[in-house]
Amino acid sequence: MIQFFYENLPESVNTDYTKWLEDIILSEEKKLGEINYIFCDDEYLLKINQDYLQHDYYTDIITFDYVKGKTISAEIFVSLQRISDNASTLSKNYEEELRRVLGHGILHLCGYKDKTEEEEKEMRSKEDFYLAKYKD
Repeated sequence: MIQFFYENLPESVNTDYTKWLEDIILSEEKKLGEINYIFCDDEYLLKINQDYLQHDYYTDIITFDYVKGKTISAEIFVSLQRISDNASTLSKNYEEELRRVLGHGILHLCGYKDKTEEEEKEMRSKEDFYLAKYKD
């Protein structure tokens, strides 16, 4: 089950992404467990980054991975402020950037990494592949 929650924000996100996110999981030959997306602001996510990861910088997404075997479960925190800023900086549509980040979190749970240049290239390729499959 995929659920969406809000911290320090009004409910303002189109959450019609459930089927698309489930399709990513199934296409990667994984099973859907319980995934909670928590939409928040920069300060909320910065505090999580500091408290749990000992990082002192803003980010768009933090994923707490509870994957067991092929069953994908997680809490995924997403800063909508960071998504908006990134979309503007990259001259992208906000909704597309939001989908990219939501899918990015799922792809991490499916085992994709992005620490090296090669891993990042593969991650971007997978993101683009699944973004192309999204139906409005």
